[in-house]
Amino acid sequence: MENVISKVYKGSIAEELGIEPKDKLISINGKKVKDIIDYRFMMCDEYIVVEIEKPYGEIWELEIEKEYDEKLGIEFENGILDKAKSCTNNCIFCFIDQLPKGMRKTLYFKDDDSRLSFLQGNFVTLTNMSDDDINRIIDYKISPINISVQTTNPELRIKMLHNRFAGNLIPRMKKLAEAGIEMNCQIVLCPGINNGDELIKTVNDLYKFYPAVRNVAGVPVGVTDYREGLFNMNTFDAEKARIEIKNVKKLQEKFMKEIGSPFIRLSDEFYVLSGEEIPNTDFYGSFDQFEDGIGMIRTFRDNIEENIEFLLDDIESSYTMITGVLAYDEIKNAADMIMKKNKNVKINVIRVINEFFGEKITVAGLLTGRDIIKYAKKSELGKYIILPENMLKDDEKIFLDDTSVKDMERELNRKIIICRSTGEDLIKLINESGREE
Repeated sequence: MENVISKVYKGSIAEELGIEPKDKLISINGKKVKDIIDYRFMMCDEYIVVEIEKPYGEIWELEIEKEYDEKLGIEFENGILDKAKSCTNNCIFCFIDQLPKGMRKTLYFKDDDSRLSFLQGNFVTLTNMSDDDINRIIDYKISPINISVQTTNPELRIKMLHNRFAGNLIPRMKKLAEAGIEMNCQIVLCPGINNGDELIKTVNDLYKFYPAVRNVAGVPVGVTDYREGLFNMNTFDAEKARIEIKNVKKLQEKFMKEIGSPFIRLSDEFYVLSGEEIPNTDFYGSFDQFEDGIGMIRTFRDNIEENIEFLLDDIESSYTMITGVLAYDEIKNAADMIMKKNKNVKINVIRVINEFFGEKITVAGLLTGRDIIKYAKKSELGKYIILPENMLKDDEKIFLDDTSVKDMERELNRKIIICRSTGEDLIKLINESGREE
């Protein structure tokens, strides 16, 4: 695949040498660059020879002396410089299998690529990797790697992933651990299948690899309305969630005594569903599992409490905050705190039920633009609408159904403010917009 450069950073080595967008990276130190892992590894040398092909066919050979960790300062049209490896599993819990027809093609691609784990934090099952792939991770010291575990029971894992190679997880993790590769683990919990006693066994098995296995995240299976012909999957209710929290708490107490960390943490959804109190800030450590929905509510709550004092007293405006079912109470509490601090700031909170995927999907990040517009049109709106950034595609103001923020602003005749899902900039954004009044 052609390694076409898409961007050259100002002040970088690449810019100084005359490298430009549309140039192609041919080789480093005489070796072809297979993918982004090769590129990152080869760039570690302090002296390198880079071969560049210009769009008009001229070849440049550039000798570069640099610091060990100094970057060339370029980006590529294809982020991994290769075709992403698609998943060969047929997992009984796969969310992509539950997507309705007619969405953009990229949403239907199932990746299981260790390079995306390293670069973007994606989780991989290790089932689609050869021994050479495992050795390459070790040789290049690619760490940490995020592993989608589900269970350490070989027979059960084969059934859950519908892959005859899925049972070799522990030997592969052992090899990685012995080589000093750090791992973050995720377990998609399916009631009656890999939770309860199976989860306890899995966590204890993974704990044997500590500290190579740094932590374990337990997240509930997501079930949409589009499961026709798929495995008959149960979901968590309040009672099941309480039992799971109780079972895991015993393990957490044991691990806290031994390593000062709970090691296994459950996503916020378990606590909201069960009515149990969200754990305190210290419980989440460095919030390494934030992207798994673990500690999001605690982070949001802490940020509002820490920043509420900076809310200006002399501003006056009205807002509508929109969220899903899961975070509604937390967002409503934050809105009440803000209005109590400044009675001239009015905020109403809209809870949007996910009609696109189904009511069992409760997180704000899976709401579509059309559902948001539908519920907003039935409500009295403030001058500004506040939405969390996790509703939108990365770096683009587009929702899952390709509705754009501009489309929404036009239909609702309101200006939309995008805030961080952590809530750290919410007070600042309210202050800024309030000054515009």
